[in-house]
Amino acid sequence: MAFNQLTPELVVAFEGVVGPANVLTAQRVETDVYADYGRDHTEDLEFAPDVVLRPGTAEEVAAIMGLCHAAGVPVTARGAGTGLSGGALPIHHGVVLSTERLNRILQIDERNLQATVEPGVINEVFQNAVKEVGLFYPPDPASKGSCTLGGNLAHSSGGPRAVKYGTTKDYVLNLQVALPTGELIWTAANTLKNSTGYNLTQLMVGSEGTLGIITKVVFRLLPYPQQNVLMLVPFRQEAQAAEAVSAVFRAGIIPSAMEFMEREAIAWSSNYLNIPLTLPEEIRAHLLIELDGQDLDQLYKEAEQVYAVLENYDVDEILLADTAAQKDDLWKIRRNIGNSVRYNSVYKEEDTVVPRAELPTLLKGVKEIGARYGFKSVCYGHAGDGNLHVNIIRGELTDEQWNVGLRQPISEIFELCVQLGGTISGEHGIGLVQKPYIGIALKEANLNLMRGIKAVFDPKGILNPGKIF
Repeated sequence: MAFNQLTPELVVAFEGVVGPANVLTAQRVETDVYADYGRDHTEDLEFAPDVVLRPGTAEEVAAIMGLCHAAGVPVTARGAGTGLSGGALPIHHGVVLSTERLNRILQIDERNLQATVEPGVINEVFQNAVKEVGLFYPPDPASKGSCTLGGNLAHSSGGPRAVKYGTTKDYVLNLQVALPTGELIWTAANTLKNSTGYNLTQLMVGSEGTLGIITKVVFRLLPYPQQNVLMLVPFRQEAQAAEAVSAVFRAGIIPSAMEFMEREAIAWSSNYLNIPLTLPEEIRAHLLIELDGQDLDQLYKEAEQVYAVLENYDVDEILLADTAAQKDDLWKIRRNIGNSVRYNSVYKEEDTVVPRAELPTLLKGVKEIGARYGFKSVCYGHAGDGNLHVNIIRGELTDEQWNVGLRQPISEIFELCVQLGGTISGEHGIGLVQKPYIGIALKEANLNLMRGIKAVFDPKGILNPGKIF
């Protein structure tokens, strides 16, 4: 796909919209700072933008889109750059539109359990703000301390508590969106029910910045659960840890989180954080199980039911976290597995997802494929909803093995997911790096429908080009 080049006249026009201080070029800022806008957390990929724009209002975003549409210049929206599929990489260069200044919580409506925010708000900042008034926003990706809500919307991010509460898409009531042609629209209404035309709101969520740029969000909220119980369960067999997941749900318990960590994942993370953790040699995997609610006595009863289920498996002594500090440490270990893997090696993260009862088969298949093709993987993830993050470690693999040789085994992993009733991404999106594999999960008829939708929203194809398809 061919795009027009950035011109000095267009740069001057951008300055008229956002001010010179918010028009960044390689000549105007430090090299390392500028380079960050061409990277995310996907492997070691980097694509330099021609210019970075930092709008401060929805109207400025719309004006930028109108200028770029008229000029035929590509635009890639960017939040915090924590993505793992290359979705925010400006592979055709052009404009990177950063939402970092669109970072205001505009309203917390306690009467209606709603909040209106801008896309550059950090997930954890938002969670803490609504918690202060007794409300709860559940989606909590591992990078919640740095990722933005706009990026979460782009991929319909989930996190550990999606198993009970759902993903980002389940909390969006209404969106203000700047279309590629420069118009601002609202997609719906601030109501729990809406049967008025096509659901443009849910079409935008998960569209990875290819249809429009979200400038405001209205989220629904829940009452904050005041109590929780957290347990760390060590298993002597990885397969049994995966099998126990479905058994807990069949017993009638719905945890607020149920996370799987194979031995190396939890060991790398605890070492990375310097948090002491005893790991007997025979322990091969752990489940981190959380129960939450308003009644602590009821949660302890549910914990007893979980213990009864786990008696059927080969487990070591279960750790019941009895202090807030101990709970925080366990969650830090879980949330920093990705960082610890990144610290140890360049890696490819495959965001596989299957029906939860198929998790043992998926895990076994991943390890068998790795053994056949000679690569090491570190696996962990949201076991409660069947979402397994497969981290393929580069280690000593050659450039040829890394860039070409892994295509076939990754394809086989994704084919196994689809055979088991799953798909190739649960929450990280397709972006750039999963694009070659999307045909494993979707038929050409599906993809043609998506291409048609893209063409209606973005007739010149300027918005985040080269992604998904």
